[in-house]
Amino acid sequence: MLTVLLVDDDAEFTEVACTIIEFLGHEVLTAGTLEEARSWLEKETFDHVLLDFMLPDGSGAHLFDELDALPKRPRITLITGHPSVKGVIKGLCGPNIDYLVKPIQREEIEAVLSQKPKAPSPATEVIEKYFDLLIGESPVMKELYKLISRVSKTSANVMLLGESGVGKEVVAAAIHRASESEGPYIATNCGAFSKELIGSELFGHEKGAFTGAVGRKEGVFEQAQGGTLFLDEITEMPIDMQPNLLRVLENKVVIRVGGTKTIPVSCRVVSATNRTMEEIAQSKVLREDIYFRLAVFPITIPPLRERKEDIPLLAKTFIAEFNKDNGSNFKWNDCQLETLQAYDWPGNVRELRHFVHRAAIMSDPEQSDIELPKTIESPFAQKQSTTPALQAGRTIEDVEKELIYATLEKVNGNKTMAAEMLGISTKTLYNRLHAYGDLSKDD
Repeated sequence: MLTVLLVDDDAEFTEVACTIIEFLGHEVLTAGTLEEARSWLEKETFDHVLLDFMLPDGSGAHLFDELDALPKRPRITLITGHPSVKGVIKGLCGPNIDYLVKPIQREEIEAVLSQKPKAPSPATEVIEKYFDLLIGESPVMKELYKLISRVSKTSANVMLLGESGVGKEVVAAAIHRASESEGPYIATNCGAFSKELIGSELFGHEKGAFTGAVGRKEGVFEQAQGGTLFLDEITEMPIDMQPNLLRVLENKVVIRVGGTKTIPVSCRVVSATNRTMEEIAQSKVLREDIYFRLAVFPITIPPLRERKEDIPLLAKTFIAEFNKDNGSNFKWNDCQLETLQAYDWPGNVRELRHFVHRAAIMSDPEQSDIELPKTIESPFAQKQSTTPALQAGRTIEDVEKELIYATLEKVNGNKTMAAEMLGISTKTLYNRLHAYGDLSKDD
């Protein structure tokens, strides 16, 4: 049996955690502030301290030195409600601190108290691919899977919206696969062709229709007969070509460039753009009548920073792909996966895949260890605003303050929502803001 000190000001979490700890056969005492924790440490000896990172009267990390100075140093597990803290604080506090991120499961508490290492992932770990293409177990991805399943049972045209690199073409292919249509999946990029050639690409051409047209060519609408046509970067299509596209969408026929015969076509059109609906409307890059024909069922694909719990799954998948293609046996360690998970990946899944392959190429092929590049950020990465940068000489207060302000900025100043994201009580958040002297945040 262990004697455990739980230091956390979240009453609801404390009640649940105490029930779990006692169920596991351990004795537990609680404190809601640093002051109360110090009082217990003067009177009792503890085997393990579960310590919240953000407390009403300061950071839990301030107890580290005092715990180190005790005659019997207890094991320490830091608790946080913000995943990015895990990677940041690890650099400040060293490797002898365990970490738990809220919400915490019984198995996680049992693991840190029993001091049993997590079972290593098997070399042939199987990661589920939804529709044999998509990876992710986050709530936003499960919602995406539900939308794909529902629209795939219809013939409705779909417009995919999302940042560059989120995997719009993969989602388009998943819609096609889920529909179980007998026709093919055909993809083309509307931004890749000149104004003169895009008509030929979409609708085909007859021999001699223009210089270089040495033979008849079927357009992508004909090629996708009975299947799915994916039109990427639809908002890059020249505006004067859009009436021709509208005619095809409305009448279900094409006329090849240089021809006069109408050719019936029938396929689902999945289009994609990295612009938001508001940007499409304001910039007028897409005719309104075209938009409503294409966006019968719009789907917004979440950026990777909004599903960070999926990053380890993706990283493992990409390194497994590299191993298969190159005969290597690289494996991630937990610390590396935490580092990847703490980053925002402005280039989304595409950027993560490229980074994984770059790291593998840099690593010794005779070993299984992966050598991470000195910096994750690519030359094209936008400056991150949600995760404090870890620099030598920074104090815990600096990291905590920056994290709080970044979270407030992300939720437009909503303190209740910010406190929930940070895993602290609203009262603690107000106390920290008062401590910073920034009363403008307290209105």
